[in-house]
Amino acid sequence: MGRGIEGAKIFRNKPDREDFVRRVADLCRGGYIIIYAWALMPNHFHLLIRTHEHPLSTGMRKLLTGYVVNFNRRHKRFGHLFQNRFKSIICEEDPYLLELTRYIHLNPLRKGLVEGMEELKNYPWTGHSAILGETKQNWQDNDAVLSYFSSRKKKAILLYEKFVTEGITQGRKPELVGGGLIRSMGGWSEVLALRRKDKRLVSDERVLGSGEFIRGLFSEAEQRAKETLRFSEKVIDLASLAREIVKEVGIKESELRSGSRQKQVSKVRRLFCQVAVKKMRYPGAEVARFLGVTTSAVNRLANSTQGE
Repeated sequence: MGRGIEGAKIFRNKPDREDFVRRVADLCRGGYIIIYAWALMPNHFHLLIRTHEHPLSTGMRKLLTGYVVNFNRRHKRFGHLFQNRFKSIICEEDPYLLELTRYIHLNPLRKGLVEGMEELKNYPWTGHSAILGETKQNWQDNDAVLSYFSSRKKKAILLYEKFVTEGITQGRKPELVGGGLIRSMGGWSEVLALRRKDKRLVSDERVLGSGEFIRGLFSEAEQRAKETLRFSEKVIDLASLAREIVKEVGIKESELRSGSRQKQVSKVRRLFCQVAVKKMRYPGAEVARFLGVTTSAVNRLANSTQGE
């Protein structure tokens, strides 16, 4: 979920919405996320996703940073658009996937953007119409939602529509919009920190799931922490990494850090960024300081597929 700063509109017109949806689609096609449900409201958005080949923060940074740059250019404005960091909640798929899908897709109806289910059926700024087959969004995973209702697609669509319609009279569910939503405040490190402080997870707002699901999160977080610790003991410093890489290719370390755009130097600099950021998990800002370039340049080189 992301919200406009001080309640400001983050979608002012159709080009804004089209730009945002196009960027979400690109993330899906690029292997960053799998998306089940979504809704664009005037001053906030909801996405129900599964992370895929990249960390959530990477995909969201790519989505929101690019959107803000274009939004500011379109509307001739400067500065921040979103209120703080996006809010993320770790959710147990069963039984919450369907409940969250329904909640998200009914948002435009509850907020008065559409007047009824028939209008919602053709509303282009949620994933509801795609699940019904009214619009084509080949980047959205409709089958995952429909599979809960029937193996026969037509029957599944009818049952899904009935399920969503039944949600209108249920109103806003506190367990889905209030204390029941447990927020991720920085990923696995924060989950571990909560565990070490011996706090009860159910009194926080970081996970939506059963006790067994929460215990599984703790177990996975602890395992990841151990793996990270073992890995970090073997990580060499950036200067040593630079010496090893330039030795192999026959250029000087000073050239690597000179800002030279000579083809061979640029190729080695890209390799250095990919190893340092992707393999050794150095922050882009730290690598940028070492090379004497901008953080955005380092991140661009680290994510480049040229020469691979």
